[in-house]
Amino acid sequence: MTGTLPATTRAGRLQAAFQQAAAQGRAAFIPFMTAGYPTPERFHEVALQLLEHADVMEIGLPYSDPLGDGPTIQRASEVALEGGTSTRRTFELIRGLRAHSDKPLVIMTYVNPVYAVGPREFMRLAVEAGVDGLILPDLPPDEDLDIRALAEEAGLALTFLIAPTSTLERVRIVTAACTGFVYAVSVTGVTGAREGGALGEVPALVALARQYTDLPVAVGFGVKDEATARMVASGAGADGVVVGSALVNAVAEGADLGALARDILKGCQKEA
Repeated sequence: MTGTLPATTRAGRLQAAFQQAAAQGRAAFIPFMTAGYPTPERFHEVALQLLEHADVMEIGLPYSDPLGDGPTIQRASEVALEGGTSTRRTFELIRGLRAHSDKPLVIMTYVNPVYAVGPREFMRLAVEAGVDGLILPDLPPDEDLDIRALAEEAGLALTFLIAPTSTLERVRIVTAACTGFVYAVSVTGVTGAREGGALGEVPALVALARQYTDLPVAVGFGVKDEATARMVASGAGADGVVVGSALVNAVAEGADLGALARDILKGCQKEA
């Protein structure tokens, strides 16, 4: 199986994953794991285990200053970097996953690693590794058109974030720039599992995004188990459920990752 695919195949694979999940009456399950964590070898095993249950896999590119991430994912990045997982090593790890799975793989990265490699080179490496899309949490989509243009040229789907604090105009700008899916942040703050179970402004945020786009809307930050996944999938009506810190914690603690993934997938089933 080759990593380099036609642009239409990469974009289509991502959209097909959401469509298949919807046809099965559920939100797409999008697990996150930091590349190279806890070791490159263990990451490969963990990612393949998650891909057994995932519709889309989100892979975090280790970065020394991940401002949008909570302590769990920050620590995972530190461990991965200490273990030698660079940007280029991340692409090698993704290439290894692509040899075993046709499921969509998206990279979550901040813009500094993209600039460090060079935007055009970054896109080339992503395509060669078999990446389908990029999530760029700290890139205002209306302030760096070059990265957007290069990603579009490479056929990589782009995802940007909206939050409960986003203005109507900001939601309009961000959703218009997305070509993969829209990432709706459930709370104000950094990533991480949270106590409590209030949906807050998530249903309104999902509904607002849908006023401006036909793309899938996935919700993340704070989803940690079957119950919170159900709140997002059924309560908020999201098209996708993103889970990160809870899975990273499970790896760190040696917990049953497969059992947790299965439980979260159950929560993604939409209630009639």
